[in-house]
Amino acid sequence: MTRETLAETLEEIALLLELKGENPFKIRAYRTGAETVSQYPGDIVAIAREDKLSGIKGIGDALRQKLHELASTGSLGFHEKLKAEFPPGLFELFDLQGLGPKKVKALYEQLGADSLAGLKALCEAGEVAKLPGFGAKSQEKILEAIAFREANADRFRLGDVAGPVEEILAALRQHPDCLRAEVAGSYRRAKETVHDVDFLAATSRPESLVDWFAGQPWAARVIAKGPTKASVNLASGLQCDLRAVGNAEFACALAYFTGSKEHNVAMRGRALERGYTLNEYRLSVREGGEATEPPVFESEAELHRFLGLDYIAPELRENAGEIEAAAGGDLPRLLELENLRGTFHNHTVASDGRNTLEEMAEAAIELGLQYLGIADHSKSSFQANGLDEERLRAQIAEIRALNRRFREEGTKFRLLAGSEVDILKDGSLDFDDGLLGELDYVVASVHNAMTLPEAAMTERIVHAVGHPRVTMLGHLTGRLLLEREPYAVDIPAVIEACAESGTAIELNCNPWRLDLDWRWWRHAVAKGVKCALNPDAHRTSQLDYLAFGVRLARKGWLRREDVVNTLDLAGVEEWLGLPPGGCE
Repeated sequence: MTRETLAETLEEIALLLELKGENPFKIRAYRTGAETVSQYPGDIVAIAREDKLSGIKGIGDALRQKLHELASTGSLGFHEKLKAEFPPGLFELFDLQGLGPKKVKALYEQLGADSLAGLKALCEAGEVAKLPGFGAKSQEKILEAIAFREANADRFRLGDVAGPVEEILAALRQHPDCLRAEVAGSYRRAKETVHDVDFLAATSRPESLVDWFAGQPWAARVIAKGPTKASVNLASGLQCDLRAVGNAEFACALAYFTGSKEHNVAMRGRALERGYTLNEYRLSVREGGEATEPPVFESEAELHRFLGLDYIAPELRENAGEIEAAAGGDLPRLLELENLRGTFHNHTVASDGRNTLEEMAEAAIELGLQYLGIADHSKSSFQANGLDEERLRAQIAEIRALNRRFREEGTKFRLLAGSEVDILKDGSLDFDDGLLGELDYVVASVHNAMTLPEAAMTERIVHAVGHPRVTMLGHLTGRLLLEREPYAVDIPAVIEACAESGTAIELNCNPWRLDLDWRWWRHAVAKGVKCALNPDAHRTSQLDYLAFGVRLARKGWLRREDVVNTLDLAGVEEWLGLPPGGCE
């Protein structure tokens, strides 16, 4: 039982009650309870198990009893009874982009749509278009959403699998039969989505280790098991494979199973040029060849050196020039998490965040950051409780006051007063130049009218990034991984415009976005564009998203000097043209 399970159960109860048409106050109580559970600083699971939740704001007696039952028994009768009132397939509909509880309820009650397959058939028959509040365009969008989901049904976001993957890896490394272990495959290469996860372990007792792996609670289903390999599904459906090899084979096996396929083909070609064959277990002298017998490699770095290469970081192994760069000594020194000194794009309770200014600041200080930018939504993002001019000016004043307090206390930390300002349909910004000039910096982002033709969307964004008050462009393509395709936009044209205006481009570290895509960063850097690594944190815990951003930045060949938030506080004040201190 985890904090996430408690919160997700309360969220699902709220959803089910909404489907039933229950009292809105009752629904809101469960959603508030879910937020409270997610944000509570202590061990909420242990407190619930011991039935000591009384007095916690947001958790009344009814929720207290339910959380105690769930934490102490692993299930909740009320939740199970509610779920039994609906077909299991109905919950698939909530995962479709653009379908909220009210629309799902209408589709279910009026057309009997109780699964993705059922909804797809109704759309193809034209029945959804006839439903009040839908129409032909809505029907078409639903079919597009279903097709998108079907195409990505067996893929998982990097951020969604990171927790269980790291837990399994830690457990493997602690096993007495395991000499060393790593995660390989696309997860190790920091691909933004993964199909499955490969674990590799060195052991002298492979069968024992494989049996243990397949028998752990994480294995919801054993797909296959042999003396040196096991494949299992986690409860989420993610497939995890364990391969057990000898210690002498580990380095070559790790290189092979990390991939990518294209990188491996190029590596095998390099080995052949030198008289060797390279496979998943070893480097050997080619049959009939006269090359020197290779040593046993203790690490991938030794294998790379033997082949005349500098060590190639896993994130770069996509056969995108990394082997040539490694051969010529031209690999970049990639960004590291410890290089970051602050970040810019974060939200508070003032808009759609879950923590106060002070709480966000304290969390950033705890992480060792020197500055934290607050960029709550602007007024046009009404769905996110965007700030109007009066509320934004009040927030700026509050930030200045907090900075005075930090300085008086001797705390070397600064809150930066920013705003995530909507780029309107015509490319203008959501606030006038006077208010924009009162801010320390501006993040400009698209949040609506995402179906514009490519030329119109490109013109819109190019116009916005040319504004002298815009510091950086937020989530350039608007994609939501596995949920929503990027909107149509000419990315090279936007990069060119940012280069001309000196506007930084955000790498949004939220695992649902990871936008701008890693494939574009080498082009952006070549044009002289700086990257701003931003977690888009809506609560204190999401500041940790910076770690995902660093992995994707590395995959995009980014160095410390390419990222603006590696600047220290004095450096970022100079970059933004701010007087030191933050309380002027």
